[in-house]
Amino acid sequence: MTKKKALLGLLVFLAASGVFAQQEVMLKISEGMPMIPIALPVFIDRSGSPQSQAAAAEIHQVLADDIKCSRIFQLLPKSYYDYIGRLVTTDKINFKDWDGIQARLLLTGEVREDGGRVVFDGKIYDVKSERFIVGKRYQAEKNGLRLVAHKMADELLKLHGEKPIFTTKIAFVSNRDGNDEIYMMDYDGAGPTRVTFNKIKDYMPAWSPDQRTIAFTSYRGGTAGLYLRNIYEGKETPVSTKGTNYSAAFSPDGKKLAFCSTMTEEGNAEIYILDVESMKTKRLTFNSATETAPSWSPTGREIAFTTDRLGSGSPQIYIMDAEGSNVRKASFGGNYHDSPAWAPTSDRIAFVSRVDNTFDIYILNLRTNQITKLTENNVRNESPSWSPDGRHVVFASNLSGSIQIYTVDYDGANLKRLTDRGENKLP
Repeated sequence: MTKKKALLGLLVFLAASGVFAQQEVMLKISEGMPMIPIALPVFIDRSGSPQSQAAAAEIHQVLADDIKCSRIFQLLPKSYYDYIGRLVTTDKINFKDWDGIQARLLLTGEVREDGGRVVFDGKIYDVKSERFIVGKRYQAEKNGLRLVAHKMADELLKLHGEKPIFTTKIAFVSNRDGNDEIYMMDYDGAGPTRVTFNKIKDYMPAWSPDQRTIAFTSYRGGTAGLYLRNIYEGKETPVSTKGTNYSAAFSPDGKKLAFCSTMTEEGNAEIYILDVESMKTKRLTFNSATETAPSWSPTGREIAFTTDRLGSGSPQIYIMDAEGSNVRKASFGGNYHDSPAWAPTSDRIAFVSRVDNTFDIYILNLRTNQITKLTENNVRNESPSWSPDGRHVVFASNLSGSIQIYTVDYDGANLKRLTDRGENKLP
């Protein structure tokens, strides 16, 4: 998620165009406010074949799941509008019926076949004002139907002024095929796909903001080295630095890469910045302690990181300016705080804390200094990372006995397991 985002362009061909007129409508809702009620009637099948019927059902189901996950829109129960829904056509809509069940938005869809491909037309209406807001047409092969639904769901988020999350890819490490390799999957755990094929340990993946490149650490050279892999081209570029290099994080503009390295003469881990274009590095921290796990602020002007400068075995979260100055402590209380992940949309940092030999994920609000416990299941929870909209956290946990990847909402609701084959970690 934050971080770990890429479109499925390698795997399926998907053409999308805004073929309908679009009005500038922005829906605003803040955390804690009621969600926006939306109706999603059964989609119309224009071809009538078993294939198109199945396609309509699949797109509808995935889209419904996305809406439920949004934390912005409330999907009205199908029982509210079974009768109304059967009367819906995109040519004639009785908005008073939909207003009667308290729907604020209405999303309709039509599916047809065209030369073996599926064509989906989706339209979004404002029920109160009886206005058409936006329409999209997508074309895809059978294996691209989930992406069609995800992209239509992202249109809803755009109406709200939010960053799209449903086309998000999560990069992670898995040993499901024998070795620790980099994989990616949809935000909901569907479609896991192997990215690296090095037959040697690859780990700590991090997405670039343009959704094209993964930075990761590999032991292929005998020591831990950084590599950049273009997902679309399959091209890998080694980052040539001395020592052990790991824990990379792209800046919000994608021009810089923060990472940890033992290239110093002392051999301890320090934080460096790599200029992605020139491949030149700059050292940010100068301390005899171990400095690791850098995470950029949404503005790119600050970096959170982990350091044990207070004493070995007692890591804490610190923040510094992006040039390495103005270093200050961010975490207080407890003797083990690690793996900071700065939310991409706010002054919140997710991190791991150890209490009574149990590792849980907490969220620190930098404005109020309030700390909220996100997980509470007496197991090991680690490696938190945010969705692009800052409403969901992905992390690894041994809750099921083996280490697997889970997501949870920012307030601890809707815990969901995403992986099951092999051990899966470091999302």
